[in-house]
Amino acid sequence: MHTIDLSGKVALITGGGRGLGKAMSLGLADAGADIIIASRKLENCEAVAEQIRAKGRRALAIQAHTGEPEALDRVIEQSYAEFGRVDILINNAGMNPMLGGLSDLSVELFQKLFDVNTKGPWYLASRMAPKMAEHGGGSIINVISVAGLKPPAYLGFYAATKAALESLTKVMAIEWGPMNIRVNALAPGSYHSDLFDSAAANPGYEEGSINATVQKRIAETEEIISPILYLASDMSAYTTGHTLVSDGGFMLL
Repeated sequence: MHTIDLSGKVALITGGGRGLGKAMSLGLADAGADIIIASRKLENCEAVAEQIRAKGRRALAIQAHTGEPEALDRVIEQSYAEFGRVDILINNAGMNPMLGGLSDLSVELFQKLFDVNTKGPWYLASRMAPKMAEHGGGSIINVISVAGLKPPAYLGFYAATKAALESLTKVMAIEWGPMNIRVNALAPGSYHSDLFDSAAANPGYEEGSINATVQKRIAETEEIISPILYLASDMSAYTTGHTLVSDGGFMLL
């Protein structure tokens, strides 16, 4: 029987202060990893860090905006100053989708979405990969969305940025495979999170999301832990360049 043991590993999770990122942070800590939480709101990161320390693991909270490369440079610097290594990088931070037709949305919004959802993950992973290689490699997980694979109307900007990140995931896997770095994507469907629940304020959004799945439900936040643990651990040692879909059977009907 295989068990997931991340003892001795250090995981960096962007957007780890709330929602799915918080669940990932706590789940990896339960598996034995020390955790770095990076997000825009330091108080949220500190609150999660305290919960992780209560589990007997080390934790570091860092304030950073994922869309700003200079902030990500600070994340890398502080992470390595504190732990000396990062074995698992989860690019989870993302901007809430803005509902609207392609003709109605602005250039400024597209740039903002791209900076956070695509440019930030590329920058952080590309600057961290050589450092990970120096201590034997690791696992990088880019959190995209099922919307990037099956783009719906009125989520075009968001879907495009996530589709671009999936493409980058494959390139990262090819380039960094010789460095013993696995790179995979996770494509969640509808999970209760800040991102989903804010969009669900729009009339009909939640009902439509439920009806579009085989399982006829919205997943609980904690259900994200199992697929993340698989991709982060040695259980996926021969898996790279793959997108793991966890969406309740979205749009199979």
